[in-house]
Amino acid sequence: MVAVVISPPQSPPPFLLRTRFRKVSTVTTLIKSSSPASTPMDHQNHRPKRVVVCGGGVIGVCTAYFLAKSGAAVTLVEKSSVACAASGKSGGFLALDWCDGGPVASLARASFNLHRSLSEELDGPQSYGYRPLTTLSVTVTEPQSQNPLSGSRSSSSSNLPSWVDGPARSPRTIGTVETTAQVHPQLFTRTLISKAVESYGVEVVIGKVDRVEVDEARVNSLVLEGGRVVESDAVVLALGPWSGKFALLSSLFRVSGLKAHSIVLEPKEPGSITPHALFLSYYPSQGGKPIDPEVYPRPTGEVYVCGMSAEEEVPDDPEQIVGNPQSIQVLKKVASSVSSHLREGEAQLKAEQACFLPCTDDGVPIIGEVPGIRGCYVATGHSCWGILNGPATGAAMAELVLEGRASIVDLSRFSPARHCLFLRQKSETPLLSNDRRNRVTESLANTTFEPTTQTGDGFIYPKFPSTAFGFQTLSQLAALSLDLKAQLTEKWSSLTVLTYWASQTLPGPVDDSKANPFAHR
Repeated sequence: MVAVVISPPQSPPPFLLRTRFRKVSTVTTLIKSSSPASTPMDHQNHRPKRVVVCGGGVIGVCTAYFLAKSGAAVTLVEKSSVACAASGKSGGFLALDWCDGGPVASLARASFNLHRSLSEELDGPQSYGYRPLTTLSVTVTEPQSQNPLSGSRSSSSSNLPSWVDGPARSPRTIGTVETTAQVHPQLFTRTLISKAVESYGVEVVIGKVDRVEVDEARVNSLVLEGGRVVESDAVVLALGPWSGKFALLSSLFRVSGLKAHSIVLEPKEPGSITPHALFLSYYPSQGGKPIDPEVYPRPTGEVYVCGMSAEEEVPDDPEQIVGNPQSIQVLKKVASSVSSHLREGEAQLKAEQACFLPCTDDGVPIIGEVPGIRGCYVATGHSCWGILNGPATGAAMAELVLEGRASIVDLSRFSPARHCLFLRQKSETPLLSNDRRNRVTESLANTTFEPTTQTGDGFIYPKFPSTAFGFQTLSQLAALSLDLKAQLTEKWSSLTVLTYWASQTLPGPVDDSKANPFAHR
């Protein structure tokens, strides 16, 4: 494996340039912080706490940044390149209050304000195009003619910016410069990791995670494909839509991928495009239901247009993700219908692309300690709000890892343990055969279980010894046990349920004729 040192953006305006990556051969490079913060120590060994963050998207990078800024010794592991997927291809739209009334409200508000603070700290307007902007809701009907723009703008649309000269109507302000803003997501993510590397000593390693090593129900290292072992006191899994492909996480909850498409255009007259984000109700010319594309002018002079989302299987390699031609063509039609500045011949097509947004079954991010594995944390499932909620998620994870609890945001509602009941309800696994059941029961009977422990996310987990089962099974056992008292009837004892659940990961025959005991709770 090799380490990657990321150079900072250079002038002229830094946000106009791509961050460069320099590969360092065979020798892993660790850059020491020139101004270290107070260091959280491993008091047994008198050294900074070693944390490995897996995933080089905005969630992983923000987590690595705040961990290292607080004094941890951080290694960031990324399979391909930093911000190569959704964190480099999303819109970068930020909203203060659009999540109000839902479970993500406090996270979104804290993160919006943290974006503002980071912009002041890192010169966001120059480094990654941070700026407040006005946001409009607009209705557009796709015209029938080939050249529809002349005289097609509604006379009642005086609130529209001058560059929106297509058949648009009913503009409504849904965000002001106080409540909505934007960043260039790839430049934001790479600027943050550059700062983390140069000032706080983060090491970036390109490699694929193979497994988390656990000893006595506690993390002790991370193993990469190829055999490299990264010693650690804690591991944070920020794998985005690839969380569903990592066995430790997929055994506890489902994270699916929503494929979203986008194009990036560069108008001939970028100075004519004002900072107005557009959320469209777009009616296709052939009829049918409206679609909801979005248009974001950027201070780079580019205009980003996105939409056309559908759930698809996430490929193993983020570099293999390409857009569906039909979806890309629809976005080109949207752009040309909205503005003459964005139609073919007046704007250069800079990119046509797609990315996968990580989605959970209940629509709420998963942030917290993995049940039953001390020192193993997860942060994923932010859907379309990953760029917005990255900073507060990273800051909260840093607090949870280093201090045992998060103060910037209450993480209890995001705990991965909430999925244990959902998993049981979805399970169709048959009851064990008698031989297999007896074997697992004997193993449990000869195992000493330690007392329960309360962790920083507010949930209570039992400690399971790693000698009886693999760490993946232990995690499932701990998740299942969280609400046994509330969920079980007298017919099923704790031992019965724990035996049933644990043994599903052990080899052996299963009697398919028996019913799932959880159907009779």
